[in-house]
Amino acid sequence: MKALALAPNLVEQVRDAILEEIASGTLAPGERIIQEQIAQALGVSRQPVQQALLLLRTEGVLRDARGRGLVVAPLEPEQVKHMYDMRAVIEGLAGRLAAEHNAERAAKLGPALIDAGRKAVASGSVPRMVAADVKFHAFIYGLSGNPLIAPALGAHWTHTQRVMGEVLMRDETPRDIWDQHAAILDAIAQGAADQAERLARSHVAQAATFMVARLHREG
Repeated sequence: MKALALAPNLVEQVRDAILEEIASGTLAPGERIIQEQIAQALGVSRQPVQQALLLLRTEGVLRDARGRGLVVAPLEPEQVKHMYDMRAVIEGLAGRLAAEHNAERAAKLGPALIDAGRKAVASGSVPRMVAADVKFHAFIYGLSGNPLIAPALGAHWTHTQRVMGEVLMRDETPRDIWDQHAAILDAIAQGAADQAERLARSHVAQAATFMVARLHREG
């Protein structure tokens, strides 16, 4: 972990830093969380760390340890499947609305995100791959024009980052993930709402099959 500068959203920064450590496997399922160590590594006081840990506990990323304290919660394949089922529906809606309302913006700004995603895969860096994926989907949510979509999927993305990190550390990323992103973007840029929705839902459904299968394989 690298030291963080003080900022108004410090608790959120600490939360994101801890989540990245979990997604990258530095903090493994079942591992006990030591507040003092995290505070020292990030260069902050214990108070924002404590608040960030409470947020992650509420989100289900952490759970109570025996006795006292917190540990990293395990990933349950069935729960992951349910999460992806919900995501597929909302992602489809986001794709449809984006095509209906912001086709021109998608065509102008989207290709740079696709390029960044392919470079992240080529780098082999799990944090970069996860960050690029999150950024692409957030872009689509913004294009949708519906301000409720991003908050509705916020909790799901917390767990999605964990799942992606867990799988990417043990396996190659699906080779066509950015081909799928490019196809979704192309449909949105053409204003093809039906196709954008179908491709977005199919993308998430395929990701679910891939991720859940890998989690079962790893036990």
